[in-house]
Amino acid sequence: MNDQAQRLRNLISNRDAQPLKSTRIITVTSGKGGVGKSNFTLNFALALQRKGFKVLVFDADIGLANIDVLMGMTAKYNLYHLLKKEKTIWEIIQTGPEGLQFIAGGSGFQDLIRLTEEQLDDFADQVGQLNGHVDYIIFDTGAGLSKETLKFILAAEETIVVTTPEPTSITDAYAIIKMVHAMDHDIPFRLVVNRVADRREGWQTAEKISMVAKRFLQLDIPTLGYVADDRNVSKAVKRQIPFTIAYPSCEASRAIDELADDFLAKQLPAEAQSGAVKGFLNKMIKLLKP
Repeated sequence: MNDQAQRLRNLISNRDAQPLKSTRIITVTSGKGGVGKSNFTLNFALALQRKGFKVLVFDADIGLANIDVLMGMTAKYNLYHLLKKEKTIWEIIQTGPEGLQFIAGGSGFQDLIRLTEEQLDDFADQVGQLNGHVDYIIFDTGAGLSKETLKFILAAEETIVVTTPEPTSITDAYAIIKMVHAMDHDIPFRLVVNRVADRREGWQTAEKISMVAKRFLQLDIPTLGYVADDRNVSKAVKRQIPFTIAYPSCEASRAIDELADDFLAKQLPAEAQSGAVKGFLNKMIKLLKP
C-alpha cells in the first residue's frame, strides 16, 4: 500500500514538473577581452529570471571562465566532470544567487574539442536532457576569434555582441561579426554597448558598427541597448556580488532591466524555438567532429 502511495505521489510530482515548451539558446560574445562580457551575461541572466523565466548560464569561456568568481562562489563540479563521466548533467549544475543555475566551464571545453565521435554523442545526450527544463540557456563564450567561440556562435539561435566605445573594441566587435557572417549568413546578432558615458555615446558607438555592417555585409544589426559606465559595477565585482543585486537602483542595473524588457519584447516566434537544444547540439556536434 505504501509503495502504491509513493508511486501516486511520483506521478503527481512528474505531472506538476512538466517541461516547458521550448528552450532558447543564446551566446554572448565580444571581439576582445575586458569589455565586461561575463558581467553583462550574469546580470542579464538574473534580470530575465526576475521577470519569471528560468535561466541557465553555461560558462563557455575556455581561457577565463569566471562566472562563479563574479558570484563569489567556488564551483564544486564543472564540465570536465561531465566529459569524464564522473557526474551527470544534473550533478554539475550549480545554484547561484536568486536561484540562478549555472555550469562552470573549468578546463572542460578544452577537452570537448578533443572528444571522439562516441564521446561527443554521449555529451549531446547529457546536455539534451536540459531541453524544456529552462527557458533560456545562455552561453558566455570566450572573447575574440577563437575556433571554439566561433563554433558556439554558429550553433546557437542568436548572438549578443558586447562592445564598448573604445576604438579597438569597436573594430574587434565588427571583426567577429564579419567572420561569423562569412560562415553563416543566417546568424542573427544584437549589439550591447557597455560602459557608455551617456546614451548619446552608446548610440554613436552602435551606429558605427551598424553602418559598416550594412554597407559591407548587407547585414542589419539591431541594438539591444546600452549600459552606463557605473562605478558601482566595479565595486560589486570587488565584493563578488552581481551588481544588480548589490546595487539594484544604480544606473547600470536599471539599464540591464531595460535591456531584458527589450529582449523579451523582440523574441523569436515560439515555433522557431521548438527543439532548440536538439538543434544546437546537432550543429555543435557537426562542427566539433573531426
